[in-house]
Amino acid sequence: MSHHVAGSAGYDTHASELARQYEQLRFEDVHRDVLHLMPSRPATVVDIGAGSGRDAAALARLGHTVVAVEPTDALRAEGERLHVDLPIQWRDDSLPALQALRKEGRRYDLMLLSAVWMHLDAGERAEGMAALAELLAPGGVAILSLRHGPVPEGRRMFDVSADETIALAARHGLQACHRGMRDDVLGRPDVRWSVVALRQPG
Repeated sequence: MSHHVAGSAGYDTHASELARQYEQLRFEDVHRDVLHLMPSRPATVVDIGAGSGRDAAALARLGHTVVAVEPTDALRAEGERLHVDLPIQWRDDSLPALQALRKEGRRYDLMLLSAVWMHLDAGERAEGMAALAELLAPGGVAILSLRHGPVPEGRRMFDVSADETIALAARHGLQACHRGMRDDVLGRPDVRWSVVALRQPG
């Protein structure tokens, strides 16, 4: 199904190489500025655009119930193979609709969208935010990282600001509880990231 997802362009062909790159980074390093927003007790977590499952695996090891959503077949297969020892529930689903997740009707205490949101165009972001608001449990937090910098060849990406993301979230009743910038953990000098956390009141 992955070839229908415009935002995942360029990921299928390099899946094992990308998986290696993702797995080199430590969860604690990538998310150091938002670790305090993550649930301290076992909670229900979804990693959307989970890639090789690095973050899903770290969260599963912390005792959370983890669903990993990855539309790219080859990356999902890498993740299932790399983390076969962990109780991660893998799903073939994608933004903006997240149809499979919404059909399941579960709500999540933590939603992680690392390096995913900027693959969506304006219309998809509006639809996607409605889906996030529907899936986020009362008191739950969604953490999004947005890439700024040149678009790699063969990928579809938009420059999406933290301001725009927070304003869109507010229209769906979500409140910003963190915003920050960080350098690229892979050390690319021309790439920076905005990190935004959104809370569902309740």
